[in-house]
Formats: sequence, structure tokens, C-alpha cells
Amino acid sequence: MSVQAINKARNADWAPGTWRARPARHIPDDYPDPDALAAAEAELSGYPPLVFAGEVRTLRARLAAVADGEAFLLQGGDCAESFKEFHPNNIRDTFRVLLQMAVALTFGAGAPVVKVGRIAGQFAKPRSAPTETRDGVTLPSYRGDNINGMEFDFASRTPDPQRLLKSYGQAAATLNLIRAFARGGYASLSNVHQWNLEFVAGDRQSDRYRALADKISEALTFMRACGVTGEKVASLRETDFFTSHEALLLGFEEAMTRVDSTTGRWYDTSAHMIWIGDRTRQPDGAHVEFCRGVENPIGVKCGPSLDPEELLRLLDILDPENEAGRIVLIARFGADKVADGLPKLLRAVAREGRTVVWSSDPMHGNTIKTDTGVKTRRVDAVLKEVDEFFSICRGEGAYPGGVHFEMTGQNVTECLGGSDEVKESDLNSRYHTHCDPRLNASQALELAFILANRLKARA
Repeated sequence: MSVQAINKARNADWAPGTWRARPARHIPDDYPDPDALAAAEAELSGYPPLVFAGEVRTLRARLAAVADGEAFLLQGGDCAESFKEFHPNNIRDTFRVLLQMAVALTFGAGAPVVKVGRIAGQFAKPRSAPTETRDGVTLPSYRGDNINGMEFDFASRTPDPQRLLKSYGQAAATLNLIRAFARGGYASLSNVHQWNLEFVAGDRQSDRYRALADKISEALTFMRACGVTGEKVASLRETDFFTSHEALLLGFEEAMTRVDSTTGRWYDTSAHMIWIGDRTRQPDGAHVEFCRGVENPIGVKCGPSLDPEELLRLLDILDPENEAGRIVLIARFGADKVADGLPKLLRAVAREGRTVVWSSDPMHGNTIKTDTGVKTRRVDAVLKEVDEFFSICRGEGAYPGGVHFEMTGQNVTECLGGSDEVKESDLNSRYHTHCDPRLNASQALELAFILANRLKARA
């Protein structure tokens, strides 16, 4: 029997569309023209893949190293990408902040950093309510630019299938630019000084980064004298960079799912890694059903409502063969709840001998509202949750393998605190997010340096 036949038999009860027979939460059912939606999804199914099966396998190998404690996962990017803010400079700035963070973490951990962006596909967002009311007017909630518009009027809030095609085009263009940055010389360590952003010049984090860059430059000079150059060692002149998003809008994910001609297995070619949100991880639900059949690494958000036995059931469904690099468990409890919720999950996973990557999302459990109703997050709460995550994992004998941040390379004022001391009165000056508040470049880099020190101290 051929490899393709064996793999087809392994998932004989699964196909990209079997999720449609399951209960599906947070997928809009109010498209005014279902035929137009079906036509858009059919058109997408004929589009070229955004990522390739070989790239996905490379990421799985990198994540297997993380699961073994030999690397560290840095996952970060936009809360929700938008059509309005789509610009090459914004893509570049987010990419280079992630490069800076990775350099700081590599220096601290003394281990490779796997870089995964929330980018090139992170459009849709689950919402707590299907509708929103302002001044007595009720309209559908904004669900992300690939579904409807943020403006509060009936036309904008009506789901439009053509937005799926536009989001594909934006993702393709974003990936094209990222691949050029990653492979075309921009990511070369010889450019380490050029990655600093102009608007944080003079900031404490900029000074710390410059000092680190000086050390790296000195090391590169020494290596060149020894004959080790970027021309001979690819990792000095280029980097691997992977994409990810929440697999929320399953019609889009289904349309982008293809059979790999080499292995005969199904891959979701919309991103290298996809994840299931805390609100859509029902074991008998549509999102788990879809994700069980594709070969991509699967993230699972783990919040306060997740019972250990339910987590084990999810692992049995999503990763029945316990394959290293397949599952990333993303803890998102909140600074005041992680000590109560995380240990029992760690113990259950260890008891069953499951091989997973443990990562911390310190953003989603720490969202608050100001007295004026503005959503924000406190940097000190974000740091507290990461610290708790590290301590709890170490105490339970697990490897704290990664972090998952909502951040941007833009000079925004959306999260409170940090070395640039964003205050509540500053929030309205540069509050640009289309959904949840993001760390700005300075705050993200500050956290990377703090994390690097934690990794170095506990190595």
C-alpha cells in the first residue's frame, strides 16, 4: 500500500467539510446571500496555497525541539489585522520588532527561538455578543475585516463574502513581503543595528537593544576573522519565519485545505500554524473537528473554564498518536487566576505522558476597561502572568516553552505602563486597534528583555 493510501485510511472518517455537521460557535450565520458565500468559498478553493506543506513540516520539527526543551517559541502580532492599516511599513515594523525580541531571547536563553507571527491571516475574532447597541440602534457586532466592517452602520456591519477574497489577497501580499525580509538580506544579523525603530530612539529599551547589538556585532567580527560568514552559514544571513492565526472562519479554512502530493495528507495552506480559541474548543464542536484532520501544528487556548479531563479528551482527538510538534497548549488565565488553573492541567498532561509545547498568552486574561469604557491591559499584569507561568511550569517539572503576545511595531498607546509609562490619559492619543489592545514596540521589547533574564537565570 502506498504512503498516500495509508494516510488516507488513517483519516477515513474525516474530510475538510465534515465540520459542517457539528455545532459551530462564533461563525456568522447572517450572510444575506448564502449562495454568494458558497461562490466565494468555491473561488478560494481554486486559489494558490498561501503556505506549503514542506514549510509546515519544518515548523513541526522546530516545535518538537521546543517540546524537548531545546528551543523557545515566540508567537506575536496583531490582535486583528485590518484592511485600513495594511501597509508595507506596518508589516516591516512588526516583523523587525519580532526579530529584536527573538535576538534578545536567543541571547538570554542560549537556544534557538522559533518565530511565529500572528500575521497574514489573523482577521476574524470571536465576540462576546452577536450584536452591538449604540444610542438605541442595534447592529451586528464587528467580527473582523474578513467578515464585516468596523464602521457602525448597517451596510458596513452586514457580512460580505467578497471580504474573504480581499483578506486572501492581503495575506498573500503580506507573506510575499515577509519572505523577502526573511530571505532577502533584511534579517541578516549584520543588520542588527538597523532593526531599531526610529520612534523609540532614546527610549530605555532602545539603549538596551543597542548594547546587545554591539555585542552581536563584535561576535560577528570575530567570526568573520575566523572565516565564518553569512555567505557560508545561512542562519547568519536569513531566518525562518512562520505565520499563524485562529482557525475561526471554517469556510475559509476548508477552502484553503489541500492534499499534499508528497505525503497524501491534508494541510490547511492558509497558515503554518492554526489555533482553536478558548470559546470554540468544544470536543464535539466544528472547530475541533476541522483541526483534527489537518497536519498543521494546532494551538489550543487553555483558560479558566478548561477542565483537565476535557483537555485530555481534546488531546486524544487532535493528537491521538502523541506526535512531538503537533500541539501547542496556550495558557491564558489572567495574572490572578493562573496559579489556580494551570497546575492541574500540567499535572494531567504529565500523568498521561503527552508531548506538548506549553506557551503563555498573558494578554487575553488581563483585559480590563477604564472608567470611560476603553479596553486596555496593564503591562505589569502581563509580566506577572508570564512570571507565574514560568514558576508554575518549573515547579511542576514542565518546560515553559513559549509566549504568545498581541503586539505591533507601531507607536500605539493601547496598553498601560511599561518603561514609556503609558497612562490612562494617553490611551486616546494613538489607540488604533480594531479589537483588543496591543503592546507597542517599546513594551514588547521590554518584555523580551525581562523574559531573556528569566531564561538566563533558570537555564
